[in-house]
Amino acid sequence: MATLKTTNKHHRHLNNPFPSTPRSLPFVQGTLSFDPQTVPPHQIFSLGKDFQLTWTSKNGGSVSISHQSQPTRPIWSTIPGQAFVSAALAETEVEESRGSFVFKDRDVHLVCNHQIVEEIRVINQSDYSLEGKDHEFPSGYVGFDHKIEFKDTQFPVLLITGRIFSAKREKKKILRNTGIHDNSESVEKEPSTSARYWVFFDQKGGHQIGFQVKLGKPNLEIQQRISPRSYGVYRGFSRRLGRIRRLRIRWCGFLSRRRGFITVTSSDEENVVMKGAEFTGLNRVCLTYSSERNERFYGFGEQFSHMDFKGKRVPIFVQEQGIGRGDQPITFAANLISYRAGGDWSTTYAPSPFYMTSKMRSLYLEGYNYSIFDLTRHDRVQIQIHGDSVQGRILHGNSPSEFIEHFTEEIGRPPELPEWIISSAVVGMQGGTDFVRDIWDKLQAYDVPISAFWLQDWVGQRKTVIGSQLWWNWEVDTTRYWGWKQLIKDFSAQHIKVMTYCNPCLAPMDEKTNRSRNLFEEAKELDIFVKDKNGRPYMVPNTAFDVGMLDLTHPLTASWFKQILQEMVDDGVRGWMADFGEGLPVDAALYSGEDPVSAHNRYPELWAQINREFVEEWKSKREGKEREDPEEALVFFMRAGFRNSPKWGMLFWEGDQMVSWQVNDGIKSSVVGLLSSGLSGYAFNHSDIGGYCAVNLPFFKYRRSEELLLRWMELNAFTTVFRTHEGNKPSCNSQFYSNHKTLSHFARFAKVYKAWKFYRTQLVKEASQKGLPVCRHLFLHYPEDEHVHGLSYEQFLVGTEILVVPVLDKGKNNVKAYFPIGESCSWKHIWTGEVYTKQGSEAWIEAPIGYPAIFVKAGSTIGETFLENLRDYNIL
Repeated sequence: MATLKTTNKHHRHLNNPFPSTPRSLPFVQGTLSFDPQTVPPHQIFSLGKDFQLTWTSKNGGSVSISHQSQPTRPIWSTIPGQAFVSAALAETEVEESRGSFVFKDRDVHLVCNHQIVEEIRVINQSDYSLEGKDHEFPSGYVGFDHKIEFKDTQFPVLLITGRIFSAKREKKKILRNTGIHDNSESVEKEPSTSARYWVFFDQKGGHQIGFQVKLGKPNLEIQQRISPRSYGVYRGFSRRLGRIRRLRIRWCGFLSRRRGFITVTSSDEENVVMKGAEFTGLNRVCLTYSSERNERFYGFGEQFSHMDFKGKRVPIFVQEQGIGRGDQPITFAANLISYRAGGDWSTTYAPSPFYMTSKMRSLYLEGYNYSIFDLTRHDRVQIQIHGDSVQGRILHGNSPSEFIEHFTEEIGRPPELPEWIISSAVVGMQGGTDFVRDIWDKLQAYDVPISAFWLQDWVGQRKTVIGSQLWWNWEVDTTRYWGWKQLIKDFSAQHIKVMTYCNPCLAPMDEKTNRSRNLFEEAKELDIFVKDKNGRPYMVPNTAFDVGMLDLTHPLTASWFKQILQEMVDDGVRGWMADFGEGLPVDAALYSGEDPVSAHNRYPELWAQINREFVEEWKSKREGKEREDPEEALVFFMRAGFRNSPKWGMLFWEGDQMVSWQVNDGIKSSVVGLLSSGLSGYAFNHSDIGGYCAVNLPFFKYRRSEELLLRWMELNAFTTVFRTHEGNKPSCNSQFYSNHKTLSHFARFAKVYKAWKFYRTQLVKEASQKGLPVCRHLFLHYPEDEHVHGLSYEQFLVGTEILVVPVLDKGKNNVKAYFPIGESCSWKHIWTGEVYTKQGSEAWIEAPIGYPAIFVKAGSTIGETFLENLRDYNIL
């Protein structure tokens, strides 16, 4: 069955500015039953060495998992009498437009929402050999044809198996609301369609339980009569997925199978016979388990609009964050001009299928399939995965920091950052050699401490219909940056690095006359571009021009691109932005042959891996003192990511915020993105000072004001990296070099940033060892404080010793600070020295421009050293 349709809408320039919520599979609910002849009424099973699984038949049956040290505190449990495994067969359409994607479920053909547990079996190591690469499951498991491997498993393993099914309805009786059909008067009699399932639980390490759900093929008969009454199980879906008078079911074989289809009506025909129907199996897995009404859910990668996701459906798919993301009027304008370009609260460059909760529960999915975490019900969670299997981990921990440590221990942690990039300001600007030297002179006059100049336009600029854009050909433009090597040498003499820009796409260079290499043609000759359905290089629309995207699964791509990076570094460059990575088309063809939908989520990890491998290979080739010289270490930063990106990426930035004060895509969203990503393993993150995206249309103007720029400087002086960006329209924006006030303020907060370098260095080291972020939501250290649970962008911690309460609203000169419950310490205001001793209290703090509300723990060595450094820099 052709269950996926892709639609490209790159060139639609007049669209609905208020797009509807995409139709999707609703919350699936069903009953749980068990076979009393094979399943005990109550039993506790050992699970690995440290965990236990409890089965009870009370109230219809349920499962719970707990650590043996806390047997009464479940880390995962199901709802009594409710199915915890269910599945469906559905058709999906993916609409794509310039890096934005939306998934729409069209027709739902089959739902197996009821579950029977037939056996709970203990698998000991003697039953299963871990030797060899691939393993067929031991004999005796009828219908199991999957290959399965238990890697790093501590035995015993537990297997729960049985059937999931949809139910016929015959006799009239009130049926409980299952959430997927009407409250019809009917009763389950016998399964009409069923499939076997297998759920495996095994201990991984000391703090995690691995789980795997596998499905067999449904036993749907080739010729089966469907009456309107038995068909009623699908009616709820039909209503929710659209106003469908006539539901057509197309049964199509994958690959070269014979095709056939029938039409089913639910109004006039009493009986319909399905003939020649073929399909390969279920393509949705739903995992449902318990939650609590007041349970808060944090994480899900870098999220920009919310910290707590209880009550929401959270899609996990890498894409452009959008322009506005619900803030008006810019979202209206973006959607009108380009299909769904505005995005919404859920769109992000770097999602992760991971969360932790206020009840000290945590879970994450492995793999790369599209998934949705449905948290809309007060008593349960449902994860809907596109595929016929699911694999993940359940974490045990007693605090949020433990969860981050256990999570990053498995997915990976970043290396320590080079000292130079966390020492002083990174000056992001454009304009060519003469302009850069002129600004450097001004910065020296204002005594601004500088770590690096980040020169995004080193490749040169081209004129397009939307203005000036970069030439995507990763070599220096010797016209714009004449004397390139001498410029780098002059900076180096003052211990200032040069950073550049690249991404995994290339543009045709036919119109660029001063190039020395044509990288697009080289990649085309090597045949390392992603392909379209016709086997040609997939030309991906990007604003005003199309580009070829490198196929990172091709064996030649990595070595070829590393050679480009080598030439860049040979010139003296020591860092770069590794941009993009979120736009792999879902209808692309890859060298690996893998599914492009799941490959889409993996692509940014591969992009980070190539850059990281180059950094490590470059370091390994250096000898003696040069190899360990911190002044010569390389670093790259990127915006796109997925679950395992912290392993490969060295540093992240939050992408393209609007130059605004707004919540979903302005300065406030940069704080939310910083903190949510920190709870998801992204230890090193930061935003562009002042934001990036300006708009200068006749009726829609977003320009960076001086006040916004100054407040963003104050905010980012307390993040991992203090880096400016001129934005997409430099002439429309206030810049750090605009006037005396902006230069003085920039110098002041570059010194504030430098004043806590000693502590930042400690936090960077801690992050590389434990995965803990530099900037932290208060929940990380005060999880018992209910007030903290409701905080979003209002304030955050730097490590444990500095409390930041930034001004994020236009025209405001004071903020409300909250001093959390949980430690017997006081907080000292750095500007006045006033000490706030009452835990759980709020206070209004004066915060005029230049004096943001910053506190240190009273009496702490870190705090006192910070204050002393501020005095040394004449800030206090």
